[in-house]
Amino acid sequence: MADKPKGRTPLVAPKRNFTDPKPKAKPRVKTAKPTRKAPRKAARKPRAAKKPSGNIVVRLIVGFFKSILRIVWWTFATVTIIGGVVLGTAIFIDFGQLPEVAEVIDDRQKGSVTMLDANGDAFAWRGDQFGGQVTAETVSPHLKNAIIATEDKRFYSHIGISPRGILGAVRINMSAGRKPWEGNGGSTITQQLAKDIYYKDLPSKERKLKELPMAIAMELKYTKDEILTIYFNRAFLGSGAFGFEAASQRYFGKSAREVSPAEAAMLAGLLKAPSAANPIRNLDRAQARANLIVGLMEDQGYLSQQQATDARENPAQLSQVAADKAGGAFADWVMGAAPEFIIKDANADVIIETTFDQRIQRAAEEAFDVIFQKLKDGSDVQGAIVVMSRDGAVRAMVGGRNTGLAGTFNRATQALRQTGSAFKPFVYAAALESGFRYDSVVVDEPVSISTSSGEWQPKNYNRRYEGEVDLTYALKKSINTVAVKVSEETGRERVRALAADFGITTEIPLVPAMALGAGESTLLEMTGAYAGFLNQGVSAKPYGLTSLTMQGDSEPLLRHEADQGLRVINPEAASQLTYMMNQVVESGTGRRANLGERQSAGKTGTTQGARDAWFIGFTADYVAGVWMGYDDNRRLSGVTGGGLPAEIWRETMVRVHDGLPLTPLKMDVPVSVPQSLDQTDPSNPIDQAFQRLENEIKRIEQKAKRDRQENSQDIRSIFEKLFGKKNAN
Repeated sequence: MADKPKGRTPLVAPKRNFTDPKPKAKPRVKTAKPTRKAPRKAARKPRAAKKPSGNIVVRLIVGFFKSILRIVWWTFATVTIIGGVVLGTAIFIDFGQLPEVAEVIDDRQKGSVTMLDANGDAFAWRGDQFGGQVTAETVSPHLKNAIIATEDKRFYSHIGISPRGILGAVRINMSAGRKPWEGNGGSTITQQLAKDIYYKDLPSKERKLKELPMAIAMELKYTKDEILTIYFNRAFLGSGAFGFEAASQRYFGKSAREVSPAEAAMLAGLLKAPSAANPIRNLDRAQARANLIVGLMEDQGYLSQQQATDARENPAQLSQVAADKAGGAFADWVMGAAPEFIIKDANADVIIETTFDQRIQRAAEEAFDVIFQKLKDGSDVQGAIVVMSRDGAVRAMVGGRNTGLAGTFNRATQALRQTGSAFKPFVYAAALESGFRYDSVVVDEPVSISTSSGEWQPKNYNRRYEGEVDLTYALKKSINTVAVKVSEETGRERVRALAADFGITTEIPLVPAMALGAGESTLLEMTGAYAGFLNQGVSAKPYGLTSLTMQGDSEPLLRHEADQGLRVINPEAASQLTYMMNQVVESGTGRRANLGERQSAGKTGTTQGARDAWFIGFTADYVAGVWMGYDDNRRLSGVTGGGLPAEIWRETMVRVHDGLPLTPLKMDVPVSVPQSLDQTDPSNPIDQAFQRLENEIKRIEQKAKRDRQENSQDIRSIFEKLFGKKNAN
């Protein structure tokens, strides 16, 4: 048998020798002791299904509600997840669209108009006024605290929305009997800003949904102070003011950096009610609302008890300009006269310099109030005043009672009313220009004139006739028959043309009653026309704008060009007319307008049916007109031009001329005034006869002079038609 190779494992197993020479004893099988295992528990028998207990109906109901709860839970979870995704997406989109702070500070649609008076002081504002940028750091701390206390006391702790605020608003709305989302919205300052910038034109429900993600996006984009800065500058606070700087300047004449706690509270009160709580419109209401806000500031620790008490005891007061409501009617008139493409269409800020005089305006308003206090309580009679310089520069304008705000009906410029006897000076001006004199004699007697509608017979106010009177007497006593006779003799066309040359732009009817003021005009036009009498017969056109400059420009875009005026009547005729109108004030129907030592001239006017009452007159310095009447054209009770209007005129002019030197009027005062009928001694018939003869001679001479003038004009006209008009070189 070969030796096995060393080191190698045999390929087959070695053979075993199964044959044993000695048989082995059969091995005894040893029973191994069983390993002790933990006793196996008996398999649990399947539990028998528990039989449901209770009523089957109850079991069904409970099962139903459990199913509903499971559905609600999973629905809520699903909606919450989806809503979170949608909200997050919306926030992400809104965040990406938000501009920088500087781009949303001033978002006015129109520019502003600031008006300066004759002294260069601001007195009126129109359009969207922006006073300049302020920040959360630069405004008065009282203003910042007042706004937070009023609008959003948790402003510095929320993320743009306030669940507590929303729930509180719902509770308030439901307690008031409204729907949960009607009325109080519980909006934060950030939500209000989101609404103002992006969603103010949307329906309420849609707006609320869009506000939420935008408010959160704004909180992520801007700091809290940046949000306040935007809010401070965009808020509308009444009277055309956008932003707290503009409002503070408008109401208090100071910067928003300087307001006191009381002033800050009043400004904060305008956020919710810019019209109702407007201190110009209703100062008492504005102060009452400010006191509520002072209480909130005290409760939240922004004011001490002493500071709050001081604010209540010393409420905010308007600046003098705001309190006077200065220039409401005047400013409206100037705005209407300014170029529309600049005022209404341009977005730029405009500075308008005017002729306005705040001292004279206060004088007119004070006089107005003094006289109107004489009226019965509850009277709705209206009035208007215009004061101007002799060149037509309007210095003051009152458009009516209790009308200081912009946009109200201006009775000085918009009310077309019959002029009554205030028109008579135009009749006499035409007569004086055509050859009559102040001492020309006309007979006061019944007059009958044929018209298309029949015979017209004017009546005197006192229903009496005085016979022969001169023109001066006829004007100062406002005798109707004489005015009609003079108008007819002078010519209606000539009278109408003269009135138009003096500035009456309305159509004057060519009827006999024209002489008694049957036509209509405005108080501004009539006052401007009377300025022509003061100017010795040279017309003056009323104006209020002197220059218009775009803010930031050094040179005005527009300037008022001085109107040279039109020579309407000669200086001699104007001097005689001034004397005649002076006698109206000295001893005629306008005696209540008399200014004592200061010479004045004017004319009363009362229309048919006493529906309008006028007094227009002038001194050497100013021309003023007053009108009274009802807006619905009712009859005035016990009011004539020589009554309350003359008193208002006097009260106005006394205040206007306070401190001014006495300057005489340029008028033709006769050395020996011809005796009028009321001054003639009835017991001296010889003197009367000679006077009548002298007056008749003068009348004939005047008529002959007028006839020569007319014939000369006719001849000249014929030659011009035949040979052409000679050109002037």
